[in-house]
Amino acid sequence: MAILGVDVGGTFTDAVLLDDGRISTGKVLTAARQEESVLAAARAAGAGAVERFAHGTTVATNALLERKGARTAFVTNAGFEHLLHLRRQTRARLYRPCADWPEPLVPLERCHGVRGRLGPDGELEPLELTSLPEFDAESVAVCLLHAYRDPAHERAVAAELRRRLPGARVVASHEIAPEFREYERASTTAADAYLGPVVARYLDALTGACEAGGLPEPLVMRSSGGVATPAEAAAHPATILVSGPAAGVVGAARIAALAGIDDAIAFDMGGTSTDVCVISGGKAERASERIVSGLPIRLPTVDLHTVGAGGGSLVWRDAGGALRVGPQSAGADPGPACYGRGGRQPTVTDANLLLGRVPERLAGGVELDRSAAERALSGIDPAAVVEVVNAEMLRALRVVSVERGHDPAAFALVAFGGAGPLHACELAEELGIRTVLVPEVAGVLSALGLVAADERRDAVRSYLGPLAEAGQLPDEGEADLRYAGQSFELTVPLEDDLAGAFHRAHEAQYGFAEPGREIELVAVRTAELRHGPAFELPSSTPSEVAGPAVVELPGSTCWIPPGWVGARDGRTLRLTHS
Repeated sequence: MAILGVDVGGTFTDAVLLDDGRISTGKVLTAARQEESVLAAARAAGAGAVERFAHGTTVATNALLERKGARTAFVTNAGFEHLLHLRRQTRARLYRPCADWPEPLVPLERCHGVRGRLGPDGELEPLELTSLPEFDAESVAVCLLHAYRDPAHERAVAAELRRRLPGARVVASHEIAPEFREYERASTTAADAYLGPVVARYLDALTGACEAGGLPEPLVMRSSGGVATPAEAAAHPATILVSGPAAGVVGAARIAALAGIDDAIAFDMGGTSTDVCVISGGKAERASERIVSGLPIRLPTVDLHTVGAGGGSLVWRDAGGALRVGPQSAGADPGPACYGRGGRQPTVTDANLLLGRVPERLAGGVELDRSAAERALSGIDPAAVVEVVNAEMLRALRVVSVERGHDPAAFALVAFGGAGPLHACELAEELGIRTVLVPEVAGVLSALGLVAADERRDAVRSYLGPLAEAGQLPDEGEADLRYAGQSFELTVPLEDDLAGAFHRAHEAQYGFAEPGREIELVAVRTAELRHGPAFELPSSTPSEVAGPAVVELPGSTCWIPPGWVGARDGRTLRLTHS
């Protein structure tokens, strides 16, 4: 069975082809039209007759970050038209009262109200569809009060809008995020509507290109770490906002499992950012909400933490003269100064080149110009650049480990991405981690994650009532629970003694529990899974390497500092601190 995974990144598009136990990879520069890059990467990997093809894309993320989505309208209850603009009454930055949040996706003049009102226990005011004003839009987001509990009014409004605007995309909140908290539900619905036409056009173009190129219809990676059909992804594109990074976590979990490790931290350092995520018991930790471009997206996602630190991050000095790295990036064009494409500002990649940690020719045929790196870093110590960027990534690793009750020393670090293996050992040493796993396919691990991914369809049901009165719950899944009177909840796996599990989780998180206090069940989350293909990675004759050393891998480079030793078996470079 030939299985293909293609992940589109900001600089490179990566492909992994697994065919009869053999792995081949491809890496090409990402084109303006992503579907062209997908086919080019598939050809570079030697894809022929493929039975399963999974894909990770940045189309939805780019459209949201660059504000290039559809002309969207927002419909809610009369009197609540400012919902997207009021947000939560928290500051964008705690110590900068004048700092603004990003502008909502829908301007106020396209936010409309309809008369009618549901309360949590029934109808308070009849719905008047005639009060809905006439307007024109490419997409419409509908979010009415308490629709997570009773979507009757919302269904009627959506049906009326589909009748009035047959060419528009209409998304109702109960279809995408049927959970309480009006602002988060409205923000998610607005983002889903805003992204719809852009993502649908791309997936149509990709499906057509794949058909013409002899590839099967692609499965698309969702933020939750599972793949779905193009039709499902196009129906709710907010579910694929972290498509590529989620695939990387799936690949890291598979690599850790093959190495016999259940608990690991995925560390993905690319060109513009670093993504980290805890893998516990062989599974990636998940969250029910993520902030993307300043907007809350209330959908299941792998629990990634991202910082603006990558190989292309710019090096600069602040007003006090301190050396800083990122979050600004040289991007793919012109890229780091050493790429020789006109870039003049120094980057982390330039520093690693001058320290002798990367070869002068990268995967994808990129020749590095050492003299250009020297000019860009004139007066700056390359070792100091690495120290600064390592400090930024250490903060990210501590967020997902120490700040969430995990001891990093109990985990292995799975390092991947083009730049991850260059920094992994130094970061592990700071955290007390004694084992670092660097996959042979570290530079294309997100594409391998696509090969391994399950098909996954997530569902959520809101309860918002006493746990004791919830009745029969599903056998598998997760529950959002809190003590009565609390504002936020903890998510714990479903089990027979759910109350006991919550008390234990609360004590682990906050240092105390109150067994005599009433517990509220907020929501139950379930997932329908169809497991991905089982496979083994090819191995080779074991070899050993000791630091200091540079190990060149397909698509990435690993720096082994003094005091570290590695065992390489063709699948993974396993590094331990001596």
